[in-house]
Order: sequence, then C-alpha cells, then structure tokens
Amino acid sequence: LLQGADNITTYTFNSHKAQHTFCKTCGVQSFYTPRSNPDGYGIAPHCIESNTIERIEEEKFDGQNWDQHIEKSGIRQRSKE
Repeated sequence: LLQGADNITTYTFNSHKAQHTFCKTCGVQSFYTPRSNPDGYGIAPHCIESNTIERIEEEKFDGQNWDQHIEKSGIRQRSKE
C-alpha cells in the first residue's frame, strides 16, 4: 500500500485470525490475511496496477471442502506461526 492507509479498515470475527481489509469509502475488500496462513495475504486484483503484473496463475479451489484443500496445498507450512 503506497498511499491511503488512513482510508482502510480491518474487520475480523470469531477467532480474529483472518483479517478482511476494506476501503472506508466504497467498501471494496482490498486485502485479506487468511486464518490458514497469517503471515501471508491476498490482494484483490483490481487493487494492483496492471503494468506491475508479470503473470497470473489460476488454481481450482474446492470451497465446499476448503479445510481439506488447504491441508493438501501446504499453505499452512508456509506460515511462521
């Protein structure tokens, strides 16, 4: 984030591990820190300047069985916690 940090807010619920960061003006979720990998974060594609993207990788995700999918992905092992 290069500017506008004063215009974002973070929402958490339940365990407060996952953090959902929103724009205070328009409500767009721009960033996300997942519970499964608290050292990592996701950035909404529309929040990235297009000339800074080198490639995009697509991965199928089973949202109904997300716990099992996360375990198979190895993402938890990438976290320092």
